[in-house]
Formats: sequence, structure tokens, C-alpha cells
Amino acid sequence: MKVFDAPDLRGLLKIFRDREDAGETLARFLQEKLSVRNKLVVLAIPRGGVPIGCVLSKMLNAEFDLVVVRKIPIPWDPEAGFGAVTPDGEIYVDKKVISYLGLSNKMIKELVESVLEEIKRREKVFLGDRPRVLLSGKNIILVDDGLATGYTMLAAVNYAKKEKPNRIFIAVPTASKHALDLLSRHVDAIYCLNVRSGVPYFAVADAYVNWRDLTDDDVLQFLKKYGYL
Repeated sequence: MKVFDAPDLRGLLKIFRDREDAGETLARFLQEKLSVRNKLVVLAIPRGGVPIGCVLSKMLNAEFDLVVVRKIPIPWDPEAGFGAVTPDGEIYVDKKVISYLGLSNKMIKELVESVLEEIKRREKVFLGDRPRVLLSGKNIILVDDGLATGYTMLAAVNYAKKEKPNRIFIAVPTASKHALDLLSRHVDAIYCLNVRSGVPYFAVADAYVNWRDLTDDDVLQFLKKYGYL
């Protein structure tokens, strides 16, 4: 498995103007580096991965869909997480972090149930009754705006594998080396422009000049703008 990055961007901060700019830069990188060109499907993780995924799908002439996985937040620090949940309820957690935080099984169960409810809500809002893109035999590119711990992306990878795609790639503008190490053995290749160290202090936002958390309305606007809604 190979990780393709941009050596001149390693360790740098404030590289991308915004998510769409990051998507354009990443798409040009993929046009140069991606090993396959046919039967491409871009799967974006909402909310932050949607603008990047929309840009990639257009520039790579790929099909587009969403995979609604969610991190399991740390109760007293909801921006941080210790794992992730898939739409069918599969759970992926960092056991070392759970032990360090002292989270009980009851607390974890309650958090997972809450996250799963939010996943179902987002699927209804973002996907509605639209037919899903078939993944069997396709070459999948999983996209987010960045990887901190990597567990949300790991959940997305394993969820996509159930559909029996041909190959699975990950493409992100920025990621921690820790996340890339976690994910590297699970996919065919990872394409990441800006690799940084720093976990547990890694922040995806540090790669962007203009950064804010996206809302449901933002996601719907991007889907409309790029013709996916």
C-alpha cells in the first residue's frame, strides 16, 4: 500500500483557501497520481467532505454519492472523538483512548446510540429517497476534509467494502501521520497533500485559511450547486 503526498506541503499550515480550493488542488494531484481512471465513484463523508467530494467528482468525471459515517465524540470535548459508527451500526473505536479517558461501557453505548440517530437523520436530509450509486466492481475514492485520528474514515472504508468494490482509495487534503498509519493497511492507496504530525493535537482546520463547521443547509447548497440534488 502506498501513501502519495506532496513533499513540499509536509508539515505546513494554512495551505488551502477553503474546502473547494482544497478539492481543486487535490483533484489536480489525483489527475497526476491516481492509478486508475475508469469506473470511479467519489464517496464523500458529510459534512466537511461534501464540497471536496463534489469538486473531485466533476474534475475526475466520476460518479458521486455520500457515505454517512460519524465519529463518536468525547462527552466533554465533542470536537474530538474516540471512534466512529457506520449507518448499519458497526462500531470502530480506539481502545487505548477509551482506557485513558475512563469511559464506561454504559456511557459508550449511550454515545453510540445518539450518533446512530444522527446518522439516520442525516441520511434522510442529505439522501432522501434518491437511489444510491452501486459500488460493486467500481473503484471507490473516499473523501473527507481531513483526517485527525482516522477512525471515521476507517468506518467508511469497512462500510464500503461490504459492497464488494474493485479498489478503494482515500483522498484527503490533510491528515495526521497517525491516521495514515492506521488506514494504510486497509485500502489500495491513500492520496494526501498535506501530512502533519501532532496527534493528539492535530487539527484539520489548521490546513485551511477560511474554516467553519458546515451546517445541513451548507451541504444541501453544495449538492445543488454541483448538480447532485
